[in-house]
Amino acid sequence: MIYQVLARKWRPHDFSEMVGQEHVVKALSNALNTDRLHHAYLLTGTRGVGKTTIARILAKSLNCEQGVTSTPCGQCSACSEIDEARFVDLIEVDAASRTKVEDTRELLENVQYAPTRGRYKVYLIDEVHMLTKHSFNALLKTLEEPPPHVKFLLATTDPQQLPPTVLSRCLQFHLKSLPVAQIQTHLVYIMEQEGIEADAEALYELAHAANGSMRDALSLLDQAISFSGGKVNTADVRSMLGTIDRNHVFYLLSALANNNASTLLQQTTELAEQAPDYRAVIKDMLSVLQWIATLQLVPDALNDEVSGKEYIEQLAQQISPEDVQLYYQIALLGQKDIELAPDPRGGFDMLMLRMYAFRPGQMQDGDNVKRVIAKPGAVLKPPVTSVAKPSAVPSAQKDSRPKLTSTELTQDNWIGFVKNLQISGLTRELAVNSVFDRLEGQLIHLCLDEAHIQLGNPRAEERLQTALCQSLGDDTIKLIIHTHVLDRETPAKQQLRSDDERLLAARDSIQQDPQVKVMQDVFQAEVVETSVRSLLPEG
Repeated sequence: MIYQVLARKWRPHDFSEMVGQEHVVKALSNALNTDRLHHAYLLTGTRGVGKTTIARILAKSLNCEQGVTSTPCGQCSACSEIDEARFVDLIEVDAASRTKVEDTRELLENVQYAPTRGRYKVYLIDEVHMLTKHSFNALLKTLEEPPPHVKFLLATTDPQQLPPTVLSRCLQFHLKSLPVAQIQTHLVYIMEQEGIEADAEALYELAHAANGSMRDALSLLDQAISFSGGKVNTADVRSMLGTIDRNHVFYLLSALANNNASTLLQQTTELAEQAPDYRAVIKDMLSVLQWIATLQLVPDALNDEVSGKEYIEQLAQQISPEDVQLYYQIALLGQKDIELAPDPRGGFDMLMLRMYAFRPGQMQDGDNVKRVIAKPGAVLKPPVTSVAKPSAVPSAQKDSRPKLTSTELTQDNWIGFVKNLQISGLTRELAVNSVFDRLEGQLIHLCLDEAHIQLGNPRAEERLQTALCQSLGDDTIKLIIHTHVLDRETPAKQQLRSDDERLLAARDSIQQDPQVKVMQDVFQAEVVETSVRSLLPEG
């Protein structure tokens, strides 16, 4: 028996078998059932989403011997012949290979004649955007006023190239790319029907690689079955696709979250041993960052079908929303840059180092104790932690380290305490614009400057409470924030005052410098004060 590829074997034969495209199926079904049929339909969408399939089902619905219906019988001679691509009144044309005006005129010569076998003569023109201007002109008149026994079904992946005169004469339906979860579910069903074992993760990888195309997914599935010798497993699928274990992406983002450059480079080295397609790695990283950003705004947005859900949830707690956006933008631009790099490995390493170096307020390895991501099921390898050596901490800073207990926290040491909290972005802005008010049992009361009331954010408050618990070594601490007009100096105002004092000192130092005075006297030089920057350390 001749083997039939899955893409053909599992091609839908009626609207009920269609996967996705419910908006198109519903509209066409209602039109068929109420006899409100247009003379020309335009189906648009990317490859493999069902344009030609829907057109053939529509042709079957129009010519079924049981009558015009949205549920053709599939058994009559008309239905069978359409399924077998030998129905004389279904004229399928590949516009990509018949672009000349002579071809179009020859095609339309027989439009006036009645159907030979069916109820309607159906012209299915695929990739219609490939027709020339003259071919469109030849088609236009017939398309506008076709005989009652003719229906035009046009399909294209690029509707922008169609003349407005053609678009205005067609009823247009746009077919959407299918979501990964929907493709994966259908692949699971097909494997069950075929009696072939398949890993869920392997089918997810195939669905993801299909880029929204069910036909591509089925072709890849056919290839995976042959590649793995009958059982579709994750390792073979990744080898076939040239993809990597997504855990590598989690390890890289974990190293960034823990601010550990050495571990970051160690992870890129381990990744290089897999000989990956770095463009695919960046694409995977963009997908993970997108899910992290989504989860941070909508905590219940992830469903169980998202690959690596537990790791994404952990990273969403570790990386600030601001850093997620920064990493996403760097990775997005890095897709183009990696093509210009001397070698892909070096380009990818620079991409990761750029993420590390450009993060606002980042600290070098050894500056502090790094947090690590918990590893469920011992799958996620935590980055190496590093602890600062006692001698590495200047004596002037020892008294201000996160070594206090909650009972020792006061209004006086709050500013120094905040400087060393492991927070960033909106959470840090909330902390530095607040002052310590009082401690009641395990309740820490802070006062937020009323001028910055917009910083009051439940997620930022939750992150600040978590940071306080970690720094003070007490998980029972709860945080309460009040809003007042403050007469005390917040850490932010203290920093601003300190910056102003350092800047004034720097400007005064420039003005008093002997060499500057010589240039002023001899060359009538002037000091541009806005260009002066202080090099003195803070504090």
